[in-house]
Amino acid sequence: MTSEYIRLEHISKSFGQTQVLKDLSASLHRGEILGFLGPSGAGKTTTIRILTGQLKATAGDAYVLDTHVKNIDETIYEQIGIVTDQSGVYERLTVYDNLRYFARIHGVALTYVDELLKRTELYEHKKKPAGKLSKGQMQRLVLARAVLHSPKVLFLDEPTSGLDPSTAQAIHQLLLELREAGMAIFLTTHNMEEATKLCDHVALLNNGQIVEYGTPEGLCLRYNQDKRYRVLLTDGTKLVLDKTRRMWSGFPGFSRRIRSTAFTPASPRWKVYF
Repeated sequence: MTSEYIRLEHISKSFGQTQVLKDLSASLHRGEILGFLGPSGAGKTTTIRILTGQLKATAGDAYVLDTHVKNIDETIYEQIGIVTDQSGVYERLTVYDNLRYFARIHGVALTYVDELLKRTELYEHKKKPAGKLSKGQMQRLVLARAVLHSPKVLFLDEPTSGLDPSTAQAIHQLLLELREAGMAIFLTTHNMEEATKLCDHVALLNNGQIVEYGTPEGLCLRYNQDKRYRVLLTDGTKLVLDKTRRMWSGFPGFSRRIRSTAFTPASPRWKVYF
């Protein structure tokens, strides 16, 4: 098997006379997070349903783990995890019993259940019925169930939508750990900040078309030409410089020990240090 876990080749999808996906092409490799970013109705969920064999594409080809999506069977489903707003749990069962049930289905050692509950910060709720969990706790349970069998590919359909910042941060941290472990993650979101934080590559969808594709940082730089540099001099002076780094070489007091920040209006986080 190659390191390319997902490949979309000119995928289109129509429902009657309405075309919802138009000539999509993209790929996802081992240890990467690919983000499909766009507003509601852009085609993000439809793409996941095609990749997981729930819908048939009208045109084009898609492959998951070197298998055409038309031929997906249980051998592929055993290697993928899915988190959507319809990912059900058994609400009358406890948190622990939900995971224990799916652990037995996947042949996962029960000792791993407690470990996963601790990683998702659900261990103290293990005896609580799933139906009594908060929205954030429920989402973490759904995610825990999806990664219980250590899938090679994880599909996430807006996993942090409607969650508080603290819960979203905990989920982000877990996703980054899974990526470092080699999992390929296909993420849909409408949040550019989330995509910038998590994704190696982003596809921007609008009306079913990929209108831009690249790294989050590259896309921000492409559309935000008003670059500025926030500079802290060694004597404590704070400055904001416009234009480019070339200005600095002739700036009085310039030092390689300067700590600086490059940022754009759409991406105000610190990016560069010297």
